[in-house]
Amino acid sequence: MSNGQVVVLFGGRSEIGIEVAARIAAGATVVLAARRPDHLEEQRERLTSENAAAVHTVEFDANNTEQHSALIEQIIAEHGRIDVAIVAFGILGDQARAETDVTHALQIAHTDYLAQISVLTPLAAAMRAAGHGNLIVFSSVAGVRVRRANYVYGSTKAGLDGFASGLSDALHGSGVHLLLVRSGFVIGNMTRDMMAAGVKPAPMSSTAPQVADAVVAAMNKRKGVVWVPGRLRPVFFVMRLLPQAIWRRLPR
Repeated sequence: MSNGQVVVLFGGRSEIGIEVAARIAAGATVVLAARRPDHLEEQRERLTSENAAAVHTVEFDANNTEQHSALIEQIIAEHGRIDVAIVAFGILGDQARAETDVTHALQIAHTDYLAQISVLTPLAAAMRAAGHGNLIVFSSVAGVRVRRANYVYGSTKAGLDGFASGLSDALHGSGVHLLLVRSGFVIGNMTRDMMAAGVKPAPMSSTAPQVADAVVAAMNKRKGVVWVPGRLRPVFFVMRLLPQAIWRRLPR
């Protein structure tokens, strides 16, 4: 991709998001949007080492949806049109707690679904007006068919997957490209606590660098959807056909 582009990462601490940004940072102005923008020195250094032209940080609270549109307008006013927007914030939450604690269940739903819509809608509108841009949205195989073991988180990914798929169709012909990422279990910061508690990585797990490699390759090829790893796609074609009685007994 050419130099001089503006790359914005919503979720400035996201391990996968930083890996994606690092792969397209050379010559680019990168904006890291995070709740604590003053605590991003490690991420700034990583992107600078990848020859980013400049790295800026801005305060972004995913759950403060009333400020998202204004924040996007501010970023564009200060840095110019957004060439690549990486929407990579979210929480796993605690499934067991969410089954009885409605406040926690709603927190997961708000961050992983409603807040995503709140960011993607003004981003898409701004890019459509400019006639240009790449949107990267992180769904999950957890949303392809929701499992009993993580149905709260999985349901938010199912909703996001549907929203992003429809948004991609709405953007067709506008000059804006949306890439929907359906990844499996990712070994990294977001799943570290789960693994420390004894949860074993699912089959066909990936690392953040592996996901980023697949995402950037798919974006450069203008693909609409990328499964990571790719062999999960036929696996979940079969998974969708399993009887419910078998599906509900599958492990995480």
